[in-house]
Amino acid sequence: MTDPVDPKDNTEDTPDGSGDQSMHGPGSSRRRWAWDWRAWWQHPSDVRSVGEDPDYRFTLANERTFLAWIRTSLALLAGGIAVVQIVPSFSVPGARHILGIPLVLMAIVVAITSYRHWADSERALRMRRPLPLSALPRILGAGIALIGFASFVFILIAGRSNPK
Repeated sequence: MTDPVDPKDNTEDTPDGSGDQSMHGPGSSRRRWAWDWRAWWQHPSDVRSVGEDPDYRFTLANERTFLAWIRTSLALLAGGIAVVQIVPSFSVPGARHILGIPLVLMAIVVAITSYRHWADSERALRMRRPLPLSALPRILGAGIALIGFASFVFILIAGRSNPK
């Protein structure tokens, strides 16, 4: 996660914007953490308060991308629940949970991270800067590959224990 705060500018690093560093000095991890947490969940109107309005088509495309990530998150959530509740048991005890829980965790990560990516992209559009790269494709690719490999192993184990 990139920090859009200029490390040399300490005038508005406090939650109240006063710049008073008496409680937590410059570079304080507690102060920095508080700023990061607020920035993570900033209101969309906060994002729109910087720069100038981009062509509305870019903003709408950014929102469509956000909604695509949310749909992906919902699909992962549904898949994780389905694996745990509907898929027949494997011959390996706990295999359904080993496959389903990571899907649900990835759904949570994608849902949270997609909002931050939307806000960062909107800010970049408004400031006429290059769009930020997203970690979401890497997270999803690695996670689904690991779950696919685990599924493959469970299927092979089931085939060896139940030869027909």
